[in-house]
Amino acid sequence: MRILTVLVVLILGLMAYVRFAPTDAARWHQPLMLTAPGDYPEEGGFLVERKIAAPAPEVLAAVESRALATPRTQVIAGSVDEGMITFMTRSRVMGFPDYTTVAVYNDTLVIYGRLRFGRSDMGVNKARIESWLETLGPLTEPL
Repeated sequence: MRILTVLVVLILGLMAYVRFAPTDAARWHQPLMLTAPGDYPEEGGFLVERKIAAPAPEVLAAVESRALATPRTQVIAGSVDEGMITFMTRSRVMGFPDYTTVAVYNDTLVIYGRLRFGRSDMGVNKARIESWLETLGPLTEPL
């Protein structure tokens, strides 16, 4: 019985840490590296680059609007005027935070989503980013 109690306390402690650990916005709100338009999956994250077909502020404002319509998502740093915005989206049950940074450099939109805890995001960042891109429509050019 004691082992079960210790296990439950440890799990609850881990859940509380994940949910309430402070976010260091400066760690996640960093300039993104450009390579070439495309999709770049990685363990625990997903990065996309797209050429834009509209003014940068218009594209960033559209991404911001779409991102904030995503459940459990908030801005942790940046703005359209800054040219770069970082969002935090928490998972529904456990509250795991994922961080997504969006920036426009010249004529290229870069979106980079990554997890904070663990190794695998089970495709969540890719799915979120792809859903955001779908709503941008004519603001970005197809690959």
